[in-house]
Amino acid sequence: MYHFSMSENNWKSKWSRDQIIAILLEQFEAFWRYDTGIVRAQLARVEQAASLPHAVIISGLRRVGKSTLLAQMAHKMGQDSFYYINFEDDRYIGFQAGDFNDLFQALVEVFGRRNVFFIDEIQNIRGWEHFVRRFMEQGFKFYITGSNAALLSRELGTRLTGRYVPIELFPFSFREFLSFRNEPIPTLGRMTTVDAAQLRKALDDYLRLGGIPDALKYPDIPLLRTLYDDVLYRDIATRYRIEAISALRELAFYLMSNPAVLVSFNKMKSRFRLGSVNTIKNYVSYLENSWLIFTLNVYDYSVKRQQIAPKKIYGIDVGLINSVGFQFSPNTGKLLENLVFLALRQQTNEIYYYTSPENYEVDFYLPESRQLIQVTQHMGNPSIRQREFRAIEAAGRHVEVEQALILSDVNEDVQVAGGIPVTVRSIAEWLLGF
Repeated sequence: MYHFSMSENNWKSKWSRDQIIAILLEQFEAFWRYDTGIVRAQLARVEQAASLPHAVIISGLRRVGKSTLLAQMAHKMGQDSFYYINFEDDRYIGFQAGDFNDLFQALVEVFGRRNVFFIDEIQNIRGWEHFVRRFMEQGFKFYITGSNAALLSRELGTRLTGRYVPIELFPFSFREFLSFRNEPIPTLGRMTTVDAAQLRKALDDYLRLGGIPDALKYPDIPLLRTLYDDVLYRDIATRYRIEAISALRELAFYLMSNPAVLVSFNKMKSRFRLGSVNTIKNYVSYLENSWLIFTLNVYDYSVKRQQIAPKKIYGIDVGLINSVGFQFSPNTGKLLENLVFLALRQQTNEIYYYTSPENYEVDFYLPESRQLIQVTQHMGNPSIRQREFRAIEAAGRHVEVEQALILSDVNEDVQVAGGIPVTVRSIAEWLLGF
């Protein structure tokens, strides 16, 4: 039998035994009542990891559906099989890793002995990896979410010594977006004219609205703007103790307003009047760590050139880009490229852009599959068609290429550019594969 007792410290002194039990009960009941929504594609990966003794670490942007994914797994397991803790709850302010034993005793007193923990937003507890590893060694299973990629990566690498399964959760894919809206998913290769038109219309909506679940569920509330501010001020400015908040805000706004555009850290240093390139690099890394943006390096055999060459910036969600960024005119081509990047990024980290010595740019190069990928809104214009094929042919003279893909508005027969087979596919249909 476990007995519940707590000595004094900053967190424990705030709450009585009954209050702590009430917190645990309220959190558990709210979690169990979650609207689990559509089944996320990543649930299959979570289920695959269930039989492993490893911790399952789900990371991603705030409000992207990490808790919902946990709830989907919890409902697969049953209400009496797990504990639930949400460290985003302000009642856990002051909680320290050393308090976990006492919290565990309270959990056992309330729920009995269980062997599985579901824990939300664990990055709010400094040193969390210590108690997770200790309990794992006693045979407990952990499903954990967090909103800070670098924090999770650093601590997992040093403390959990490989005993974890990392799972990244992105906003809704195009297929998930269609499922959320209860729209039919057509059978590729057997599409009618009406099917194709409906799919293009759905892609236009997806390009405008993005895939943040709550923003789609409550379209009349400015949730994307609130989400953006929370990440910028709570997850970045407060966590990293940034005093030059206006510079951070301007930099983030600039990057969110320029998806799929090459940016130079040196030029941004001058533009935002920050003291050094290192400051720019740090700010960009904070934005990356909080899942707002991704940076893409050029592919080059010189690692040094990869590091110093301009980066391409992509946003975590096109709806978020549309809500917080600024464009003089519709930026459809760049937003489509951003969607393609997000789909690719969920499959591999080995993604680059490529610029040939002749200064022809290819949007993506995947060295593992030796594939070049170009994204263009339309292929009807002869000059655009020539540009895309010319870039592929030029790249093929300098890097290893087995195949190329052009993503546009239509499907075409396989063609050849400089000996490289080139497939031309509809972006909407291609996105359904993810």
